[in-house]
Amino acid sequence: MKTGSATWQRLLPFLSLAALFIFLSVASPNFLTPTNLAAVIRQTATINVMALGMTLVIVSGGIDLSVGAILAFSGTMGAMAMASGLPVSVGIAVGLFCGLFWGLFNGVLTTSLKIPPFIVTLGTLGIARGVTLIISGGLPVVGLPREFESLAEGSLAGIPSVLFVLGVCAVLTHVVLHSTKLGRYTYAIGSNKEAAVYAGISVDRYTVAVYAISGMLTGLAGMIEASRLMTGQPTAGLGYELQVIAAVVIGGGSLTGGEGSVIGTLIGAFIMGLLSNGSDLLGVNPYLQQALIGAIIILAVAVDEARKRRFRQ
Repeated sequence: MKTGSATWQRLLPFLSLAALFIFLSVASPNFLTPTNLAAVIRQTATINVMALGMTLVIVSGGIDLSVGAILAFSGTMGAMAMASGLPVSVGIAVGLFCGLFWGLFNGVLTTSLKIPPFIVTLGTLGIARGVTLIISGGLPVVGLPREFESLAEGSLAGIPSVLFVLGVCAVLTHVVLHSTKLGRYTYAIGSNKEAAVYAGISVDRYTVAVYAISGMLTGLAGMIEASRLMTGQPTAGLGYELQVIAAVVIGGGSLTGGEGSVIGTLIGAFIMGLLSNGSDLLGVNPYLQQALIGAIIILAVAVDEARKRRFRQ
């Protein structure tokens, strides 16, 4: 009974994605067009990449509310580097480094001050957003090199190039979670932090590493977003943390830690993307989309908690 319940829990995100895909295919004649599907991939790439990093954080039993602000900071700094005349590769590297810095900042504060990550990252959200607005003067960064656009809008053999970037990130994240010491310890820390300490795991070091990787992936997402908009927007990423957390939770991740997978997260992120795209195609009020996201998070967490109660019984 419990095995069947667990199997159903794992299949539910995939079945939900398939059902949503079929519904939109029938409800809107424009949904299955190559142009629209490519647009869905490009529009969801940013959330997908951020969600991969958030998967690591949530599996470890943490949370990061600052990812939207980190995305804005990284994208703005990378854009400013390119606008000053530096090559595209250097600009992308700057964005990655900025994300890595904020990830390390979150991890070090969480472990050294022994403050809940919810509070730490909530504070970092305000700090990173404020610093971004100060440096940029609140104005978007323009004048980016035209070749930078290919990161988000380019195609290879008719397939959006950003899908290949997402694929590489997903594979690497999956390998980290399931084939490395960091991944095994991340699950152990999220499942039972005290037991991990008694087992001799350096909880603080691996926690910092998890936040650093998440920050770097968010930095990459910031550069993808800047490439899609062809500007460095200091106000970018507003509300993205909600969508990213929702993607992980919908995909089977547990906010109490110890559970989550790359495949589940990708499915969750694409569910969010299809909901947004389908709402636009069907003329649904965009404000209703935000309410829908919140409701989905509550439903996903409620289902997860109900499953855990049945398991404990």
